[in-house]
Amino acid sequence: MKTVFINKLKPFLDAVAGWCELYIPKKAGKHYVYSKYDPAGGAVVEFNEIRVCTPVKEFLFPMHELAATFPKSFEPEDIKPFAVFGLKNCDLRSIEILDKVFEEEEFEDPFYAARRKNMFIISSDCTEVGESCFCNLFKGEGFARVGFDLNVSKVEGGFIIEAGSQKGRDFIEEHSGLFSDVQPGLLTQRDEIRDQVNKQLAQKNAEFQSDAAIRDIVENGQDSDVFDFEARNCVECQGCTRVCPTCHCFYLYDTKRKDYFAKMKMWDSCMRMAYAAVAGGANPNKVLGDRIRHRFMHKFVYFLDRYGIDMCVGCGRCVDADVSGMDLRVVLKELDKEFKDKNRKKAKAAK
Repeated sequence: MKTVFINKLKPFLDAVAGWCELYIPKKAGKHYVYSKYDPAGGAVVEFNEIRVCTPVKEFLFPMHELAATFPKSFEPEDIKPFAVFGLKNCDLRSIEILDKVFEEEEFEDPFYAARRKNMFIISSDCTEVGESCFCNLFKGEGFARVGFDLNVSKVEGGFIIEAGSQKGRDFIEEHSGLFSDVQPGLLTQRDEIRDQVNKQLAQKNAEFQSDAAIRDIVENGQDSDVFDFEARNCVECQGCTRVCPTCHCFYLYDTKRKDYFAKMKMWDSCMRMAYAAVAGGANPNKVLGDRIRHRFMHKFVYFLDRYGIDMCVGCGRCVDADVSGMDLRVVLKELDKEFKDKNRKKAKAAK
């Protein structure tokens, strides 16, 4: 892949903002959020050391949008090119998951597909590990290898920018005056920083590692009391699914406007009691513990069986957002214990 070097981020971001809308991380208390970049605004350009607290799905799958109108026809607005800077590897992996859902052959969502086509992805390496980060449990790393147009790595004296697509290579060639060659020593430094971050991830999540496949652990634990135990403190705020970058449930509802009817599309959550309710009032997941169980089965069993990939990227946002204190890692650890206990009993009985 083509790599170049730049001393400061602002000239680079100014160039990106020159041809499309650009969104960059902005510090908000302890966290980062996305803000529209204004080259003339004098805003401080920050390199976010970890992922932003809000999910990238907001750019591709808005929380609330108009889907259709009647009787007058509805013409979706043209999606203009836009760029997002500072996405981490977990974010890119979440986009891969959303692609499988919203760009699935005959089930393609035209709204999502249009945004995806016009999105310019500028990822960046993690330089720190958050308390809730556990991407390594799902084969993740603190840096991206694929899925980006450009990737930015912070090194001494500046930044290494790597092209990961033709769009990224074209950008570098068109703005070659901004960049210089990368000195070999800086590439070595970048790799050392990456290795260090991956080691920190491994150390932080060592107690949650398991030899068993997570799919088997969760499927085996369908009847576990763990889910009901976690439900005791859950307040059904739905925060875990709202900030999750891969949760994609939505519902459609009709509303009347002045001279037409509109069908709206809005995020939904499997943690909401009425989520699974059907006509006549029946609800297979009326009990909160059952809804938590369903959430885990969907992420680690159903989705994997259908698409061949886990529906979790280990970003840890759900851990940060859950006011009840539920930690997905802890739940999986408890299910793993039960899984191993059951296997030991089977082995003992077989002797």
